[in-house]
Amino acid sequence: MSGRTPSALGEIIRRQRELAELPMRQLASMVGISIPYLSQIERGLRAPSEKVLHAIAGSLRTTADALMAEAGPEQGGAPTVLQAIAADPDLTARQRQALAEVYASMTEVTIARRHRERPGV
Repeated sequence: MSGRTPSALGEIIRRQRELAELPMRQLASMVGISIPYLSQIERGLRAPSEKVLHAIAGSLRTTADALMAEAGPEQGGAPTVLQAIAADPDLTARQRQALAEVYASMTEVTIARRHRERPGV
């Protein structure tokens, strides 16, 4: 996913976990997820589901919306579409995440198609 999610969100989660002095194993146990899954979230390889994001936020004594807001759009890197999604006050954190995921999925398909049509690019 491009823009702020999941890489920026994962970084925020990792930083908040470290500030809370929680080992990865302990946070994963508190949230009810595996250590590898939490690791993938923190490294930006996977976006957490809404349920997992809320559980992580609760375990870190914050809210999912606060984590998403702190992640914000990446400076200079997020397309205007992702910046608009992130800034829209009428969307919930889950709606923002879903829209960003759909946008990323669509752009990934287009990029892959271009690479197939122009081998070696």
